[in-house]
Amino acid sequence: MKTDDLIHMVPEADLDAIVTRGAPVLSELDSRRILITGVSGFFGKWLLASLLHANRALGLRLRVTGVARGASVLLRTYPALAADGSLRLVDADVTTWTGPTEPLDDVLHLATPASATLNRDRPDEMLRIITEGTKNVLEHSRARGARRVLLASSGAVYGKLGPGVNSVAESYVGAPDPLDVGTSYHQGKRLAEHLGALAARDGSLELKVARCFAFAGPHLPTDVHFAFGNFLRDAIERQHVYVMGDGTAVRSYLYAADLVIWLLTVLVRGAPSRPYNVGSEHAVTIERLAARIAAHAGCGYTVARKPGSDPPDVYVPGTARARAELGLLEWTDLDACIASTLAFLRTRGSA
Repeated sequence: MKTDDLIHMVPEADLDAIVTRGAPVLSELDSRRILITGVSGFFGKWLLASLLHANRALGLRLRVTGVARGASVLLRTYPALAADGSLRLVDADVTTWTGPTEPLDDVLHLATPASATLNRDRPDEMLRIITEGTKNVLEHSRARGARRVLLASSGAVYGKLGPGVNSVAESYVGAPDPLDVGTSYHQGKRLAEHLGALAARDGSLELKVARCFAFAGPHLPTDVHFAFGNFLRDAIERQHVYVMGDGTAVRSYLYAADLVIWLLTVLVRGAPSRPYNVGSEHAVTIERLAARIAAHAGCGYTVARKPGSDPPDVYVPGTARARAELGLLEWTDLDACIASTLAFLRTRGSA
């Protein structure tokens, strides 16, 4: 596949930036056999395009197997993927997939339903998918000789932050309420980490844990529960951004190109069985995010209701560990992130 084909998935400038900034880590993946689950999702598309581009730009000899229930849709959307000899796409559910036949070196387990609706209406199914999918992938990883497994966990494992907590570090001892049926996603991610620890306890594989927070960039869904994506959709389709809540919730957003480097760095250089928060420390209220997106789009915004008396919901990581131990940075600021994502949606849509 030519680089020109890849930029239909990811902007060319981002592919080049990933290779330039991530070259030391990418070079350490030379000749590795990599499995990526959830390859048709937001994380998966970015990692797939980045690794295939790195193969060409850096002369790597990576072989990638991508697994997803939407792999066939990905091929129809980007048919040039079928011509890439370093890539094999498998259309399968990770909870029942019978596994690869070839040996593996590294595994990135990304597959998780990005659905607040599923978590609300069928919490038992959300929990089943996360835990059974993780257990299945870990078993296949061990059977095929993988040395390193990266789990894309979540900042949700910390539960709701207490009053006065403006960001959360990996040492935070809070947790989601186990009696709250609305926390199945949160509990599932905690169980996934525990399953990983059990699989790694004999030393046969290295468990790498990336606790992921909020992100933005091309391919971010614009029709689910992600405020960033929904605001961009409103700006494009309705010429007005609508905040459905009171706008006081606090979030932070790491750009997808930065995310790729962070995940690959945790895989290659992260300490085994030591979690790393992945995300931005630059906090913004949802109302302020709406205002900034509206300004970029040249439209207005509306907040549905006035703030109540409850403290704002905060979901912001502390990333001192990733910065100090792995040398990671946030290269793309929020305004550049908004501009890039907005331009992609306007020219190529959400795919």
